[in-house]
Amino acid sequence: MSLIVVTQRIDYCSDRSETRDSLDQRLVSFISKAGFHSFPLPNFIDANMSEEYQYKNIDKWISSINPKGVVLSGGNNIGEYSNRDLTEKNLLNYAMTRKIPVLGICRGMQMLATFEKIGLHPVIGHVKTRHKISGEINMITNSFHNFSINECSNKYKILAKSEDGEIEAIRHLSLPWEGWMWHPEREINFNLEDVNRIRNHFKY
Repeated sequence: MSLIVVTQRIDYCSDRSETRDSLDQRLVSFISKAGFHSFPLPNFIDANMSEEYQYKNIDKWISSINPKGVVLSGGNNIGEYSNRDLTEKNLLNYAMTRKIPVLGICRGMQMLATFEKIGLHPVIGHVKTRHKISGEINMITNSFHNFSINECSNKYKILAKSEDGEIEAIRHLSLPWEGWMWHPEREINFNLEDVNRIRNHFKY
């Protein structure tokens, strides 16, 4: 099976005074269901490195893996951990240069927007709930986010919106990049539409 690089959330474990990268096993299972192997990316880029050195580190790391695609996972608000933000920013620069497929899940879609200088705004009623989305994608999804993107970059098209008008899915117009605000891995039984969608996305 082909490898998919997956970014990781950061958790601080106070009882051990440890800051850990972590990846939900359900996301690994979901990616496996679609026919791919997950390869977790550590959050190893920090602001003390020069921008050139940051990119060289990502370039060296990713080139040794030669992935089929990239998943920007959920968890953590943007701005909460600068090393995660910088790791994902440099990863997107790498993926853009090589036209590698990217899927942004929840925070990952927000990162795609932030990469294009699009801001975020707080939303109410989008945490631990389910709602209908409609557009090119029509389905009932889960929702676990406190923030939504302000607008759709002119480099993207909107694939779906929620009933209260929030942007729920986007696709890049020239790169094989897509963003979903829901968590496909958090369904008790994976949605076959999501499985097929990610499978087709990474066969780009």
